[in-house]
Amino acid sequence: MNKLRAIIVDDEASARDVLANLLARFCPEVEVLSKCENVPEAVKSINELKPDLVFLDIEMPNYAGYEIVNFFKQINFEIIFVTAYDQYAIRAFEIAAMDYLLKPVDIERLKRAVTRVKEHRNPQEQSQRLVQLSTTLETKEIRNIVVTDKGQQHIVPLNSIIAIEAQESYCILHTSQRNYIASRNLKHFETTLESVPAFFRAHKSWIINRDHLKNYSKSELTIQLSNGIVTKLSKYRKAEFEALIVS
Repeated sequence: MNKLRAIIVDDEASARDVLANLLARFCPEVEVLSKCENVPEAVKSINELKPDLVFLDIEMPNYAGYEIVNFFKQINFEIIFVTAYDQYAIRAFEIAAMDYLLKPVDIERLKRAVTRVKEHRNPQEQSQRLVQLSTTLETKEIRNIVVTDKGQQHIVPLNSIIAIEAQESYCILHTSQRNYIASRNLKHFETTLESVPAFFRAHKSWIINRDHLKNYSKSELTIQLSNGIVTKLSKYRKAEFEALIVS
């Protein structure tokens, strides 16, 4: 069995040691090559050792973990963030489709994260996801989301999304350019976009972008959007929707 060659980056020595011990005990398929206390030291180790996987703390002195993207022309290793960060940062990881572990590290989640890396390694996509993560964390503003459609990851600008339609266990993202099929339920997108005022859960099957609103029928409880898309409006959301569009 080919082992995943990894390095651990954390400014706290105890955190580095705890993670290394957990990996040795519960993830024998991972070989820890080096333990680093900051981003510059990690960059040096990555260039020398060429790891498959980097466990990267977010909050460190001088450079935040996600700033590692600025040190490489191309990211050719997988990253799992290890963080004690707040809920906003966790959402930023999910928006950018970056894997993460919360401190203290849960063993089962660690195993799942390592398994995902083994089964779905695609370092070529790391760079764009890291740029997305960096932008979201630095600006505290969601401008794009990463959507996986048929195994390919796409950065989708929020202002291009017209509506998100639930279809059983997946969703269709209707955008001004094309449609994307995402293996996520509507609740995932509702939670992801809850801080973006333009998006509104209009119906059990629809989230709409009010910036694309064209027409609204009170009698039929339908909403017409850009590109000829017509969605339903739940009678339970009618009063809230009408208050939003007249404000």
